[in-house]
Amino acid sequence: MPDRPRPGPRLAFRGWRARRPFWGGLLLALGGGEILLTEKASLKVVLHIGMQGLAGYLLPTLMVLLGLLILFSPSQRLFYSITGILLSLGSWLTSNLGGFFIGLLLGAVGSCLTFGWLPDQEPRVSRRKRRERERAEAHALTSEEAGTA
Repeated sequence: MPDRPRPGPRLAFRGWRARRPFWGGLLLALGGGEILLTEKASLKVVLHIGMQGLAGYLLPTLMVLLGLLILFSPSQRLFYSITGILLSLGSWLTSNLGGFFIGLLLGAVGSCLTFGWLPDQEPRVSRRKRRERERAEAHALTSEEAGTA
């Protein structure tokens, strides 16, 4: 029985990850975390706009929260992704140009990946496996035609 994969934490994690927009939620959370880190940076270029920089901390915190919600509650992914892109774009004005553009880009890409994720889609098959399947089907058809002739 060496063909069967052994059940374990890695296989369980892969199954959990396949049922949700994992990379989108992770990138959105990382983008919010990066923006929060740039807010705490002791640089001379750090900007604080608004009520003592409250919005500068609020938007990236909400981005991290939305990223985690996408991971653990994927059924509401459309609302979370639209809110995430709005928060990411808003961080450009409130949080050091969106964490010097890195957090802004991470949040925007994560939100777009989440918005485009389809839960009921068949898993992708590699090109090699597709070709092997097509060859087997073609071989089966030619075998049938040779047997009937």
